[in-house]
Amino acid sequence: MSHQRSLPRRPRLPRLYGPYGLPGLRRLLAACSACVLGGAAALAVAPPAAAEPATPAGYPSGATATRYSGLAFDACTAPPLSTIQAWKTSPYRALGVYVSGVNRTCAQPRLTSDWVASVSQLNWRLLPIHKGLQPSCGARPTDAKISRTSATARAQGAAAAQEAVTAAEALGMLPGSALYNDIENYSQTDGTCRTSVLNYLSGWTRELHRVGYVSGVYMNLGLGAGQLAGVYTSTSYARPDALWIARYDGKDTLTGWSGVPGSRWAVHQRAKQYRGSHDETYGGVTVNIDNDRVDAPVATVAYPYAATGTAPLDARTGPSTSYPVTTTYAPGDTLDVVCQTPGPKVGTTTVWDQLGDGAYVPDHYVGTPSATGYSSPLPRCTYPYQTTAASGLTQRTGPGAGYASAGSLSNGSLAWVSCQKAGTTVGTTKVWDRLENGRYVSDRYVATPSGTTYSRPVPRC
Repeated sequence: MSHQRSLPRRPRLPRLYGPYGLPGLRRLLAACSACVLGGAAALAVAPPAAAEPATPAGYPSGATATRYSGLAFDACTAPPLSTIQAWKTSPYRALGVYVSGVNRTCAQPRLTSDWVASVSQLNWRLLPIHKGLQPSCGARPTDAKISRTSATARAQGAAAAQEAVTAAEALGMLPGSALYNDIENYSQTDGTCRTSVLNYLSGWTRELHRVGYVSGVYMNLGLGAGQLAGVYTSTSYARPDALWIARYDGKDTLTGWSGVPGSRWAVHQRAKQYRGSHDETYGGVTVNIDNDRVDAPVATVAYPYAATGTAPLDARTGPSTSYPVTTTYAPGDTLDVVCQTPGPKVGTTTVWDQLGDGAYVPDHYVGTPSATGYSSPLPRCTYPYQTTAASGLTQRTGPGAGYASAGSLSNGSLAWVSCQKAGTTVGTTKVWDRLENGRYVSDRYVATPSGTTYSRPVPRC
């Protein structure tokens, strides 16, 4: 970022990814990119050939997105856990950390999986930052640079995504996490350089989507972000899911950005760094930070909770007792809970918990804080995909064109999908996506992996 800082890593939690492990699951999904289960319940398991600008995200089983809205800060080096504990009186509950990149400038001795786990359990969210190659016409002279050749720049962007994912996974940041590529200021008059940046970020986005992560970009508002906004609908470049700008005007507003229309990155897809390096003190501890306002996707982590009750707990393929059992846990076993979703009532609650291997258990038998509702800091299970309707996508009160209109999503907005349901046919599909706000949109205009049927791992409504 403009303070030329570095990046961080994740917490060690018990992980339940099944016999293949998370990396093995990803390889399995990649190998089956053309696989489709037969019959009426067919499910697409990986994205088809990606079409720009809205490339589909191939979320694996156990993935979910996490969103944060509020104040955040970022620092060159991940602070000690004791600092995070001391800063409980601060207005911040999210922190930018540098997880990877050849151009990181600060060491990260504390950025470990244990640190990420501990910070997350204190109800903080994390914004993972990759500070890799920089524009050939900007940043610091000593920085490693993006190639001025388009094909090479795209390959470099894909390699950056692989590096960031590897680092994020080592820190316990799960698929569905947003990873932000830090691009520093660069000349707006060098056409070849400008094009290479766009190709680099397109390769970054395509690869993150392929392996099931959310693509974010950090740029200066006047020296990069406007250019990215200018190719928002271009079919030559894959569009990132979230934009984090630097604009040191002291205003923590996420609208009114010069050169970036309000219709672009409009649905929980924005962050702003509005004040640069300065000292702040809370709980007697001083840290040099930048200030940020965030309404955007962040890292997803798993939270360990014990199985309660006196009988074995069945984990199922979906959030209902009607789904098949995949695993059984003994009372006291530790479960990696990723997110929570609604389902049939069990005991005192309708909440079901999704585990890191993609299975579901009724929250009534899990030691989460609430016995009747959703529990902080667990997010709701959602899968964000970009919308593709050029003139905007109508939201409806039910899964069909005959239901009442309930607003619209601008082109490229994220549809935060919670489940899918059959409805009236639109184009090539009868699938409708239920959003986390309870409204429905036709899957025909959402960049899910399948254009004709249900898409894994989104559950059925």
